[in-house]
Amino acid sequence: MATAELAGKHLVLGLSGGIACYKIAELTRLLTKAGATVQVVMTEAATQFITPVTMQALSGRPVYSSQWDGRVPNNMAHIDLSREADAIVIAPASTDFLAKLAHGMADDLLSTLCVARDCPLLVVPAMNRQMWQNPATQRNVAQLRADGIEVLGPDSGPQACGEVGDGRMLEPAATYEAIASFFQPKILAGRRVLLTAGPTFEPLDPVRGITNRSSGKMGFALARAAQQAGADVHLVAGTVALETPWGVFREDVQTAQQMHDAVMRAVPDYDIFIGVAAVADWRVDHVSEHKIKKTAERAMPTFNFVENPDILAAVAKLPHPPFCVGFAAESGDLEVHGEEKRVRKNVPLLIGNLGPLTFGLDDNEVVLFEAGGTTKLPRADKQALASALIAEIAKRLPDTSLIR
Repeated sequence: MATAELAGKHLVLGLSGGIACYKIAELTRLLTKAGATVQVVMTEAATQFITPVTMQALSGRPVYSSQWDGRVPNNMAHIDLSREADAIVIAPASTDFLAKLAHGMADDLLSTLCVARDCPLLVVPAMNRQMWQNPATQRNVAQLRADGIEVLGPDSGPQACGEVGDGRMLEPAATYEAIASFFQPKILAGRRVLLTAGPTFEPLDPVRGITNRSSGKMGFALARAAQQAGADVHLVAGTVALETPWGVFREDVQTAQQMHDAVMRAVPDYDIFIGVAAVADWRVDHVSEHKIKKTAERAMPTFNFVENPDILAAVAKLPHPPFCVGFAAESGDLEVHGEEKRVRKNVPLLIGNLGPLTFGLDDNEVVLFEAGGTTKLPRADKQALASALIAEIAKRLPDTSLIR
């Protein structure tokens, strides 16, 4: 999450009845932390699962549940509450409430708000697996999608009733990600992005290996930003402990050779390649089958190294390469080494930074190298910087690029 990425957004957050109401407390916290103002509206059933007092404390605003609420000067809460909203989000959206929306029913404050709105509507379903699979529910969901309503989820997994299956509400973090993605400009709509992130690990024996200090944060932030920009994103990740960004397909690898093979298998289907991973330049020519023991009698081990494949250069050399973007982490002389690397690897755009100053941190500062010169982007948190970089990449895509 970038700092205050929803600043200036006003959301009406509607709760319908269901045990998943408990998740909305955390969702409200995430939305307000990101800078959004949240106006909570609850159905009478929702108040049986979580109290208006709790939601008021978390949102910092009065909670509404009655269409006859006299706190609204003109007594038209069903009109006034949505007029300043950038979107209405129904979470959890029960089976009953989905049916109301599909048929335009308006028999309480929340359903009336949805019918009388002039802003986008997002629903986050939450129900028992049989209720979700019921043909009537599926017809209603299809109608909502046809009406232009965003349906987020549901997830699959254990349910409060003890059963397992589809219908479980998305977790608060995933719901937040879906909402944040909804508001981002779709400047990469229709594009397919393949990218690498994180360090590789080159084993010496079953327990030891050579790696580097890359955290993978920049690559994962770029994957998230590309998905939010509307792209279909395939992330090939090295050895990192980071959560997969919402809506991104992730493939885990360990070594440079595995990363190379994964990229070369996938790249024919993608029109943008972003090589962010910190790939090891060398590996040992023979990995010991057993742990190399340290003993008084045994001499210090020696290793012979062989060069790993250059993934970015290999993609750029393809007969019909995607638009290639490289990353370079240097320890000094960035202006010299960055342009030299861009030319050597024959890519239109290379993004350079001073790696030792950014590894593991949550912010970064980069320079863009291209044939026409350099562009420096100001220091920012990595998610905000990732969004800026995706915008820069989108501006540089050839108009004639094929969407494969």
